Amino acid sequence: MGKGGQDYGKKENFGEKRGGSSDEGFAPWSKDVKECEEEYKVSREYGLSSDEVEKRRQIYGYNELEKHEGPSIFRLILDQFNDTLVRILLVAAVVSFVLAWYDGDEGGEMEITAFVEPLVIFLILIVNAVVGVWQENNAEKALEALKEIQSEHASVIRDGKKIPSLVAKELVPGDIVELRVGDKVPADMRVLSLISSTLRVEQGSLTGESEAVGKTTKPVTEDVDIQGKKCMVFAGTTVVNGNCICLVTHIGMNTEIGKVHSQIQEAAESEEDTPLKKKLNEFGEALTAIIGVICALVWLINLKYFLTWEYVDGWPKNFKFSFEKCTYYFEIAVALAVAAIPEGLPAVITTCLALGTRKMAAKNALVRKLPSVETLGCTTVICSDKTGTLTTNQMAVSKLVAMGAKGGALRAFDVEGTSYDPSDGKIQNWPKGQIDSNLQTIAKIAAVCNDAGVEQSGHHFIANGLPTEAALKVLVEKMGLPSGLDSDSASRNHDTKCEIYSTYIWCVIWQGCSNTWNNIEKRIATLEFDRDRKSMGVIVRSNSGRNSLLVKGAVENLLERSSFVQLNDGSVVELDQNLKSLILDSLQEMSSKALRCLGFAYKDDLPEFATYTGDEDHPAHQLLLNPANYSSIENKLVFVGLTGIRDPPRKEVRQAIEDCRAAGIRVMVITGDHKNTAEAICREIGVFGSHEDISSRSLTGREFAELRNPKLHLRQEGGLLFSRAEPRHKQDIVRLLKEDGEVVAMTGDGVNDAPALKLADIGIAMGIAGTEVAKEASDMVLADDNFSTIVSAVGEGRSIYNNMKAFIRYMISSNIGEVASIFLTAALGIPEGLIPVQLLWVNLVTDGPPATALGFNPPDKDVMKKPPRRSDDSLISPWILFRYLVIGAYVGLATVGIFIIWYTHSSFFGIDLSGDGHSLVTFSQLKTWDQCNSWANFTASPFTAGNQQFTFDSNPCDYFQTGKIKAMTLSLSVLVAIEMFNSLNALSEDGSLLSMPPWVNPYLLVAMSVSFGLHFLILYVPFLAQVFGIVPLSLNEWLLVLLVALPVILIDEVLKLVGRCTSGFRTSRRHVKDKAE
Repeated sequence: MGKGGQDYGKKENFGEKRGGSSDEGFAPWSKDVKECEEEYKVSREYGLSSDEVEKRRQIYGYNELEKHEGPSIFRLILDQFNDTLVRILLVAAVVSFVLAWYDGDEGGEMEITAFVEPLVIFLILIVNAVVGVWQENNAEKALEALKEIQSEHASVIRDGKKIPSLVAKELVPGDIVELRVGDKVPADMRVLSLISSTLRVEQGSLTGESEAVGKTTKPVTEDVDIQGKKCMVFAGTTVVNGNCICLVTHIGMNTEIGKVHSQIQEAAESEEDTPLKKKLNEFGEALTAIIGVICALVWLINLKYFLTWEYVDGWPKNFKFSFEKCTYYFEIAVALAVAAIPEGLPAVITTCLALGTRKMAAKNALVRKLPSVETLGCTTVICSDKTGTLTTNQMAVSKLVAMGAKGGALRAFDVEGTSYDPSDGKIQNWPKGQIDSNLQTIAKIAAVCNDAGVEQSGHHFIANGLPTEAALKVLVEKMGLPSGLDSDSASRNHDTKCEIYSTYIWCVIWQGCSNTWNNIEKRIATLEFDRDRKSMGVIVRSNSGRNSLLVKGAVENLLERSSFVQLNDGSVVELDQNLKSLILDSLQEMSSKALRCLGFAYKDDLPEFATYTGDEDHPAHQLLLNPANYSSIENKLVFVGLTGIRDPPRKEVRQAIEDCRAAGIRVMVITGDHKNTAEAICREIGVFGSHEDISSRSLTGREFAELRNPKLHLRQEGGLLFSRAEPRHKQDIVRLLKEDGEVVAMTGDGVNDAPALKLADIGIAMGIAGTEVAKEASDMVLADDNFSTIVSAVGEGRSIYNNMKAFIRYMISSNIGEVASIFLTAALGIPEGLIPVQLLWVNLVTDGPPATALGFNPPDKDVMKKPPRRSDDSLISPWILFRYLVIGAYVGLATVGIFIIWYTHSSFFGIDLSGDGHSLVTFSQLKTWDQCNSWANFTASPFTAGNQQFTFDSNPCDYFQTGKIKAMTLSLSVLVAIEMFNSLNALSEDGSLLSMPPWVNPYLLVAMSVSFGLHFLILYVPFLAQVFGIVPLSLNEWLLVLLVALPVILIDEVLKLVGRCTSGFRTSRRHVKDKAE
């Protein structure tokens, strides 16, 4: 849990540290206004004195977030070498460089080709370090984005004078601040008094609430959660309605946003490696041990060649040491290290992940950190926010209830649509004929008694004003206009295009119908909404010059002040108890489905306002200046109907939840919204069954925090819901899940989500509704804010991981073959067949294209039907390791074998090898080549290779040094050919090439051609051939290479067949082992 997260809703300590808080034990939200002023020794009229401000600044410091010093560049660079594989490479490069220098000194000449190997290794290490430093340097951007949320200026009262634009950094606890509509709150503050009748603040980014929250001056209980602090406003939130006077209680790091800052910092410090990186680190450690053992064996086997001694009186004496031969076997050890390490693996992994990000971007998932692509593949739990992810974050009317005929019946209409787009859905069973009087009145009130608007922005529609009012505007457009109404006024509006269908008009462009109603009924006064009467009213003047009152608000409150109802034909009858009960029953049904209900009413009899036109000198105008009069004006109303409004779930989410269930991924919904609302949405989208008992699955954040064993709760199968959750609850849930071995993907859009996004294995931010803080703290951003996009990304992540496993197995099996080749060479004592620079070329360049192309393998059709892999699953199972040890052994035998064949055979399987004129030796001579100087009458014939001729008249024994160039070329060519054919084996872990032929991945065939082309390039370009110590081959020699290389496909096909036949046995053993654990 981030520092400070545990202090939500609890007491703060006065002067305990800089950052500004109240007195010890003093919770301003639980005290009345007078107590707060006394505690902070300030009056709202005078404010703090300048002297007092300076004293408090000495105690609390400035109102700003701390700057955390990240690690230095030098530290970041050093950290890049804190990796086992990198360290082995570094040692190999240093040793290789020293040996090249030593050989140059000994020979009296230094050739640049001798330094190719160490320079290439150093280049790999430098590129790796640069990429790593760049990625880690971006980690602090979330904290910088958080600072952008802070307000820059505030209107403050000090020394009895108003300072209209004080730098917000200068605020101290006790300052008196005035807030207006549109202001960003500069600090955490206690509301002292309301200047307007209401005050509403948009604080969803901090608390997770789906709509603006009304604020009051009344105190609340001390232990209330952050959403319940109705008398507090928080730094970084925005005033959307009203004016007020506030008292600063917390500044800087002690504000709620400051606590989020601390939590992000702590979460960043506790970031863990991805599952793949952990596996590669484990592999590197195992590889270090293997290399050490093999090097020790090589030295022990060849100890007799560079260290000899005699036994005198049973004791070894007269030791003789050959430094030249010692360095030769040291070079073999370096070659072993180079052969064992898949140097191209980091580059290929990065390339594959980068290609994966492009695929995901096409599906609206923008990946910010490459390793997260792989981590997605083993996600076991998705912790999703509700608002904007599972829902559209666009309020929409889903139910319209109007009055019926005189019998007292009600009419209910289901309204389709999940957005502010008027063309998104229609009203079910809407009357095909003319809209009756009752429906016209509902449309008129919804359009005119409304301060919101809806505008088109690109392909989206956005709301201006309160979301619930915007939803009513969209409803009016879907209701349309009656055919008898003059539509010319609508047509004259440049935003309007009305089309006539049957006998009435549909307004298909936003606000056309609303504008028409507003042109007919001109608003001349507004009775603002307040929390006591829970309604809003407008006085309008019709074109005929008649004034009337239109009201919308809470249904129960309107019914209490209504005396009549309007029926469908426009007639008005008395509101009796039977009809009232009918309306309340309808209200109860809609409320049980978590709909926010608004009622509509009007009043034509307005004696005080009959001649009122908005003139301030009119006697009735004085009544409007005092909000206490509004209830008396809004009485004896005519009730006309009600609507149910909600933030609707996205259409595709239910199927995405089903896909998660099929894929073995649990979905947990964590929201700051109300419990009933969240439960209704979860039932609708399939997290819970429609009639399932969810008493043990749905908890508030506080209820979860009070559980004795929260891990046991989180281990329940199926979906879970946490409502009214605070940032610390989200972090606790993520941390506990991770401790239980789960791989957690966390979604969020607000500032309050940032710490949990940073802490999760995969942090997923919303691209449309998300704050910059959330985006910078995340690993992935959803361009469409859609939950189903996450599910698609998980499927893509699984596919990418499977492909990564394919090329990792391919590269590691190739390296096993190279190690086997060098070990056999050293064990047999024959001349070195492959030198480090050749191995580097194969690992980095020749193997690279096929390994990358394996990343394009098509995904399995059932990739989202299988349970997620465990994060501790091995990259290479024991059976796969055995397979590749067999393949590696064959690679070693083939590369060493063709080297021996060239020296000892003039033909092989009918392929003539004597065309170049080289001399043949016995296998025994080849093994003891270092004793050549003691052989009597040994000669070596000259031979040709391409346009070159090699002669050994001056030193026949040089036949085993410079003369081995043709045999080395054959070994290298066999190695390249085998690895190309082995890439075909890697298309499927167990599937035969007959069932998955090479052309299922045409990129692999192209890559094989590229790799062969690169090999031909170094063979037939003289300069490159000299650098790599090889020569051109003849046609017969190429036939021999193919003959030796092709069996690798047959061997692996047999091993795959055995694997398929024994897969059931191995799976059952693994399940038994898992149960035992």
